[in-house]
Amino acid sequence: MIQFELEAKDHNSRAGILKTQHGTIHTPVFMPVGTLGTVKALTPEEVHELGAEIILGNTYHLHLRPGDELVRKLGGLHHFMNWDGPILTDSGGFQIFSLAKLLKLDQSGVVIRSHIDGSKITLTPEISIAIQQNLGSTIMMCLDQCLELPATRQEIERSIALTTKWAQRSKDASSQGSGVSGKQALFGIVQGGGELNLREQSLEQMVNIGFDGYAIGGLSVGETKEEMYSVVHHIAVKMPVQKPRYLMGVGDPEDLLEGIEAGIDMFDCVMPTRNARNGSLFTSHGKISIKQNQYKEDPDPLDPDCACSTCKNYSRAYLRHLFKTNEILGMRLNTYHNLFFYISLVKQARNAIKEKCFPNFKKTFLLKYRS
Repeated sequence: MIQFELEAKDHNSRAGILKTQHGTIHTPVFMPVGTLGTVKALTPEEVHELGAEIILGNTYHLHLRPGDELVRKLGGLHHFMNWDGPILTDSGGFQIFSLAKLLKLDQSGVVIRSHIDGSKITLTPEISIAIQQNLGSTIMMCLDQCLELPATRQEIERSIALTTKWAQRSKDASSQGSGVSGKQALFGIVQGGGELNLREQSLEQMVNIGFDGYAIGGLSVGETKEEMYSVVHHIAVKMPVQKPRYLMGVGDPEDLLEGIEAGIDMFDCVMPTRNARNGSLFTSHGKISIKQNQYKEDPDPLDPDCACSTCKNYSRAYLRHLFKTNEILGMRLNTYHNLFFYISLVKQARNAIKEKCFPNFKKTFLLKYRS
């Protein structure tokens, strides 16, 4: 299924190699989000060209459209979307929290209303795994309960208990079948809100069940940055050394570097692609809004220090023109740049870890980025 090897450490930061049946991943790694079997605005070939080694798909969304059984019939998600690298599919747990109208939640699972047509959808650990097996992803995620923060300690304790029960059932279900391209890896998810001792309790329960990798869930859902960083730094170093560590749904460039410093290996976030479509672009000197009037006659590249094709070939004035006229090309060029920026950042961080200079790299990057 998967094999994880540590290559280098610098304090708590780690550089590793994750070998999968669909290719090798060099960590730390950023996973572009391909919710519906596409990284919005880009072709899979362009995503490869950017240097992405793994992408993320979404169980809930692909179950609704086009349907996971159809995807399996057409050869699995890799074949369906023409992506030959690794794919991680999340379980649908976050969508229960963020999108759909919750009708029922109990030990068995959840019943929700589709955000598309209002139809009832039942999601249990077993159903989530079956959907992910139909999709044929490289790495599956257990169904979990994600709480909005702040939450009471009692609510968090209930969430952990449910998440642990569902994790065991997810693991049991995963042994009952396989994806279209063979056996899939399965990651457990650590919950616990901002309560550090409850995070430790959740982690211990996940490790006792035993998974191919472990994720930190339930962050960037209402807590402050300081609270999030506190949790990540506290729990990451307690996670199994020999297994990949995944911080779910986080975040901006500063969050990535903080996570890498804590010992995280894998990240995903919609921020670079969503922001790109809204004209919010990441540069080495911080984030800019390309719609602003100051860029109307600006002949300079978006980021003079960036080597992506957007920055090599197009001016800020042109990117602003595309955005103001709602041209599809603007979304494409912006998305290409933002993802290149994210992927390049984690690659530079990886090199810094291997050269034993990550703290200095982080400090230098942030001084320039915050300027």
